[in-house]
Amino acid sequence: MKTFKWLLLTSLLLSLFTTSYVITPPVVQAEGAVTDMITMNKNSKIIVHNGVSTTAAQPLTFIKGVSYIPLKAIAVEYGYKVTYDAVKKDFIATLDNTELRLKANSTTLMQNGTKVTMSGPAINQAGSFMVPVKAWANLTGSKLTLSGTVMNLTWSKAPTKATAAFEVLAPSVIYAQQTTVTYVDKSFVPDGSGIQNEVWDGRMDIFPEPGTYTITHQIQDGNGVWSDPYSVTIEVKAPNQPPVADFTIEKQVYRIGENVIYTDRSTDDENAIAKTTWTGNNKAFFAAGDYPVTLEVQDNYGLTSTVTKIVSVSNEVLYTEDEYGRLFTAVGERYKINGSAVKDYPAIATTPISEPAQMVRSNSPETWTTEGIAYDDQLLGEIRFMFHNQNNIGVPVRMYLLATNLGDKTANVGVGATGIGGPNPQVAATGKMSAARYLAALNAKPATTWMTVKPGETKEVLPIISKAPIKQDDVFSAFADLVTDQRLQFQIVVVQDGKDPVATLPSLSYLSRDTHVRGTFNGTNRTIEINSTIGHQPQRIVIGDGKSDTFQDGYDGLTGNLEVNRGNFGVLYKMKLMHVAPRTLISLNPRGGYYMGAFLVNGNLVTLPASGTTVKDANEAGVLYRTGESEEAVEIVFTIAPGGNLPINMVFTPLPEIRW
Repeated sequence: MKTFKWLLLTSLLLSLFTTSYVITPPVVQAEGAVTDMITMNKNSKIIVHNGVSTTAAQPLTFIKGVSYIPLKAIAVEYGYKVTYDAVKKDFIATLDNTELRLKANSTTLMQNGTKVTMSGPAINQAGSFMVPVKAWANLTGSKLTLSGTVMNLTWSKAPTKATAAFEVLAPSVIYAQQTTVTYVDKSFVPDGSGIQNEVWDGRMDIFPEPGTYTITHQIQDGNGVWSDPYSVTIEVKAPNQPPVADFTIEKQVYRIGENVIYTDRSTDDENAIAKTTWTGNNKAFFAAGDYPVTLEVQDNYGLTSTVTKIVSVSNEVLYTEDEYGRLFTAVGERYKINGSAVKDYPAIATTPISEPAQMVRSNSPETWTTEGIAYDDQLLGEIRFMFHNQNNIGVPVRMYLLATNLGDKTANVGVGATGIGGPNPQVAATGKMSAARYLAALNAKPATTWMTVKPGETKEVLPIISKAPIKQDDVFSAFADLVTDQRLQFQIVVVQDGKDPVATLPSLSYLSRDTHVRGTFNGTNRTIEINSTIGHQPQRIVIGDGKSDTFQDGYDGLTGNLEVNRGNFGVLYKMKLMHVAPRTLISLNPRGGYYMGAFLVNGNLVTLPASGTTVKDANEAGVLYRTGESEEAVEIVFTIAPGGNLPINMVFTPLPEIRW
């Protein structure tokens, strides 16, 4: 029996050393020992006090070597009550017999009537009154330490009576009958005896009427001692009213093809309409009848209102749908067109003049399934690189353009205009954006940035394409103009994100091509000059058909095989139309499927379409330009956007007469 008792006692003693306990701070320490610790991180709003986290209105901020924290946030943790003297414009922090008075932009404060100099001025930042942390540490007898971006305040205090404190969590505006208010209890019992009782006065989760409310909290510790009451005053506004949706139209009855003008007359009690949604508000209607048009408005707090009105359209015709589209469709937007009729428009004969610039098209395999070398060739002079690929490797990757100097002279490599699209999963969007950004850069005539590649060195020369990882299923497109004064071996490599491409290069294999194009091509820039007058009748210029606009010949740098640049992707077209008739619409009509892209028209960037993803088929056209009342010369510069379908037609049609 004694043996059993001894074993039981031993087991209990061992359990005291082997069981983990979670102790909820604060814990009263021996006299003089640290009882409180606050931890804060640079640029973070989180304050951790004895293991309990709260959120300040502003983060721990460093300005000119001085660290700042909101006064209210730090003072509450020490048990201070913060008020504002509107007459003297003082912020006041009080605790027991201590009063601190501070002013914005002042390096001094008054402590119980005595002037004290701080380590920096108190400031207002984004609506919060901020104090230097070092000054607060000195005022409260705290020890301040900084390790990297982590700041600690530690202090010890003799046991005092319990302190009641709480925080009101609610939106910036509290509405009667609508806003739910949350209370976070921050009461503190220094001797660890716990809270025996508590009393709230004025606390409500939802306040019934607008007005000023004071909420008071008081606690009783385990020894039966009551804390001083702690109060917070809040303003409650009248219930938020929903907005009122309303709009007007100018006429009771419209003609077919007549512009309908909608004027939004919606109102809100706080002038806070956050979202407006129209349904059926066509700019014009092309059949007689009554058409419902609906407007819904929503305020900042999610309340909505809807109104529907009828637009009546008579049998009288002002414009047909085709006429209306040609006259009023905004530049960059789409309109319906008779695709069958377009192919019968006379095609304008062109004689493109090619310039000797080189171009590398890295588009095969279009979908990567493994790491490797996507292209390899030795090149000298001016080179345009075009990239368009999708990641199906299963992990994030990065693409790099590496240059190796196999010669005995240092090479100078210059980077000119560039444009990237993606990475993102939308094929059409990436191609459109890479073309648009490249043309915008080309139009801005950027200064060439230079670097050197020493003999025997392998170096990344186009960091813009490796800036972001390409995730699984993401598409990446890019254009870039480079120039080198020495022949270099250029390699396009794809490796898993995090790998060093130069160190990994010797272990990589060449990627097998698919049905898409890769290769090196000459005659990359094409000028098309039309000296005859165009636009008096419907006409078109065909681009990318391989017949009237022949495809480039080149070679595959990996295999040496001859290659044809189907679609002429990467070619820069400069179209000079010397005589365009007055009141001529210039638009783009895709003939091989959907198209999206970008064009410089007389130096102005036009993206197609400006809204939406694509000009979807041959029965749509995108507006590029309209001439005025006299003949004009028009220059259009563009490159075929990756992901688009060819051929495309540049269409020239006379504008209908203006009718009233």
